[in-house]
Amino acid sequence: MIRQWIEKFWLKRLTPRDSTTLNQRNVYILPTRPGWAMAVTIAVLLIASINYQLNLGYVLTFLLAGSVVVGMHVCHGTLRGITMNMVAPEPQFAGTGASITVQLVSQRHSVRHGIGLAVWGSDHWSWTDVPAQGSTKIQIGFKAERRGLHNIPPLTAETRFPLGTFRVWTVWRPAARVLVYPAIEAHAPPLPAGEPRSGGAASQQRRSTGEFDGVRAYRRGDPLKTVVWKKAAKNGDLVSRDTQQVQGFELWLDLAQTGSFGGGAATLEARLSRLCAWVLSASKNELPFGLRLQSQEIAPSTGEAHKKVCLQALALYPDAQG
Repeated sequence: MIRQWIEKFWLKRLTPRDSTTLNQRNVYILPTRPGWAMAVTIAVLLIASINYQLNLGYVLTFLLAGSVVVGMHVCHGTLRGITMNMVAPEPQFAGTGASITVQLVSQRHSVRHGIGLAVWGSDHWSWTDVPAQGSTKIQIGFKAERRGLHNIPPLTAETRFPLGTFRVWTVWRPAARVLVYPAIEAHAPPLPAGEPRSGGAASQQRRSTGEFDGVRAYRRGDPLKTVVWKKAAKNGDLVSRDTQQVQGFELWLDLAQTGSFGGGAATLEARLSRLCAWVLSASKNELPFGLRLQSQEIAPSTGEAHKKVCLQALALYPDAQG
């Protein structure tokens, strides 16, 4: 309990920044368990050499002690002087494993070996070497359980090179934030029925059954540009886009249309997960669609930019924050 309080207090004192250069003020060093074992071994050898006046014992003792001192200097220098830059994180879906990318830059004329990075408090480390006067990118495992706009968690970097007798580490709080979309419903129902376009023929009625997919079986003479090649490649079925259906109806993904789950009222997160699955399905099939979230409405459109706008609206509804 006391340790957790100290860690939180210490982390709050760190200034968030997306780029940091490691120096004597933010790099820490302590012996590892093998390091303490080495210290005990050197002490026993020294006492035995003094007691029995063993010249070779003195040689071995001071040789080991000198190696430890040199290893401590090399270990601290391996991490000191590195610049860590946060690469802008890509949005991800809640509950799925993703990665944070960090660029390590070194101005030293020699290679830096055995540098590991991880989320603070995590046991999943990513290890790399930084080339001389060069840079490398390393990906760190990260998983967000809740949707919204979240702060990147504090990161830690460490090395035990070359002997493993000392652990040199630092803690870094990036200022970047990552957008987390809702989790995708695993077995979402078909897309909802289309709505008649405003200003359309009065005889057109809202579709009450079936999936609004905007496609039909291929007919001889259909233009090649209307063939849905993605479905043909996936299922082997040759289908064409039904232009009359698409022109006569609009596909709206409405929060009120998500229905109920298991016979009871759906939770907000479950309903947003269903909308997320619908957005991806409509976008994958290149169907124009709009999104309604109570008072918020996004006009029907297609394309990657429209998909991202809709997913962002789902991630931040209602103003979800990390």
